[in-house]
Amino acid sequence: MTAIARTTLLTLVLGLSACAVQQPTPPGAPPPIPPAQPSTKPTPSTPSKPSTPIKPAKPLPRTSASFAPPPGGNSHWDPRLGVYVLDNQTNTFYRQRTYYRWNNGWSRSISPNGPWEETDIQGVPSGLGRQFQ
Repeated sequence: MTAIARTTLLTLVLGLSACAVQQPTPPGAPPPIPPAQPSTKPTPSTPSKPSTPIKPAKPLPRTSASFAPPPGGNSHWDPRLGVYVLDNQTNTFYRQRTYYRWNNGWSRSISPNGPWEETDIQGVPSGLGRQFQ
């Protein structure tokens, strides 16, 4: 036999014999405790000084979970006001099939282009009323 074959055979025999040798567990004995798993948490090598965390600005939601957006209009949901704000019309808002407009007083319409009818603060969503008092 060559030296390489002899070394390979010896390594194989030693490796298999180490796997085959186990002491039998006596009946009624508790099961063996598995070996401890290594921790996956990295350990800090050097202490770092605390830094002020930077909170990213939370983007405003584009839509509401409760109210549908206006049909065919660019808008975004303002949760503070409780309405959709039309992006291309100043002080014009939408909620529940009604458009609201502030122009030194409140008016409302079923279309963003009018016709507009005047209303008082009780005729607008509460968030709008608080914003333009």
